[in-house]
Amino acid sequence: MSKKVVLAFSGGLDTSYCAKYLSETLGYEVHAVTINTGGFDKNDEVLLKEKAEKLGVASYRFIDASEKYYNDCVKFLIFGNVLKNNTYPLSVSAERTIQAQTIAESALEIGADAIAHGSTGAGNDQVRFDLIFNVMCSKIEIITPIRDLSLSREEEIQFLKDHNYEMDFDKAKYSINKGLWGTSVGGKETLTSRFSLPEEAFPSQVEKTGPSQLEIEFKNGQLISVNGETFSHPVLAIQKIEELASPYGIGRDIHVGDTIVGIKGRVGFEASSASIIIKAHHLLEKHTLSKYQQTIKSQLSDWYGNWLHEALFLDPVMRNIESFLHDSQKTVNGKVFITLHPYRFVLNGIESDNDLMSSKFGSYGEENLAWSGDDVKGFTKILSNSLNIYHQVNKLN
Repeated sequence: MSKKVVLAFSGGLDTSYCAKYLSETLGYEVHAVTINTGGFDKNDEVLLKEKAEKLGVASYRFIDASEKYYNDCVKFLIFGNVLKNNTYPLSVSAERTIQAQTIAESALEIGADAIAHGSTGAGNDQVRFDLIFNVMCSKIEIITPIRDLSLSREEEIQFLKDHNYEMDFDKAKYSINKGLWGTSVGGKETLTSRFSLPEEAFPSQVEKTGPSQLEIEFKNGQLISVNGETFSHPVLAIQKIEELASPYGIGRDIHVGDTIVGIKGRVGFEASSASIIIKAHHLLEKHTLSKYQQTIKSQLSDWYGNWLHEALFLDPVMRNIESFLHDSQKTVNGKVFITLHPYRFVLNGIESDNDLMSSKFGSYGEENLAWSGDDVKGFTKILSNSLNIYHQVNKLN
């Protein structure tokens, strides 16, 4: 009886090669699994199944993990207003963690002898997949043909042709990875430090030129409505914002950062929905959280984003931070009003019953209703006491 291997299958060249190599060269019974974290639609599901069957896999599963992705990960990226290096909403790195977990669960479910993925040896994803597999199914062998054999694209194509498998082998000019929380874009420009991505590199082209209004509502930090329309799950609200904002080309940028494997890299992305939601949520928090809630939350959120990016999602400290983030959202309720323009958006303001900028306590720079001038004199005298002591002592010395 052949050994069973679960293959993380995307339908691209690398995982297509893996499917054939694992079955016809290594003799495995291949069970291909695609994890949808918001990047595939129903048509994609049909096409992926056809590709897998054409490759001769023993079984194929398409698992929609979009809600799991939101519940376990994206929700906390919103709570934390997480932007890696103040730029990147962790579009790909976040979803790889959920994909790896779901693949591991599938391997355990069928009693697989091995688990395989198509990562190369040059990027972050190999670490993200391997680390999750090592923790969740440590007794199952990990097979990575592309990395282990140091294969070139041409070698993969020739192997598939030799095994009577045909697909569109024309190399796309740009590598696109689409998901719920954004789309990454890689090309020759991102391999340099000098050049930006051209307009045609982005999957969503600018179709709208006139401004439009967007109203989004949060309850306990979670998105509940878009332009007055409520949704059964925040995933649907995120997708609605993407539908409204992507025709403006909003949320495009290039992230420059340090990889897990120690080199610097650039990746382009477009994340209309993520960019708008994070900034809108952050604005609402400025009105509804205390100064020190915001200070501590910002620090913890930076660590959360860094550790998620570096494949440490399963570390228990992440659950500790999530508990804090969840608790911090009790008063983050209200509406945020936004204007969409080509390539940008404007946050116009908020409405919230929890708004701490209430006129009944005073108006900044205009009028106070809670203290007198004498109160301020006494307050500033006490506040300056430690500074006066320091400067008097050091002046004498």
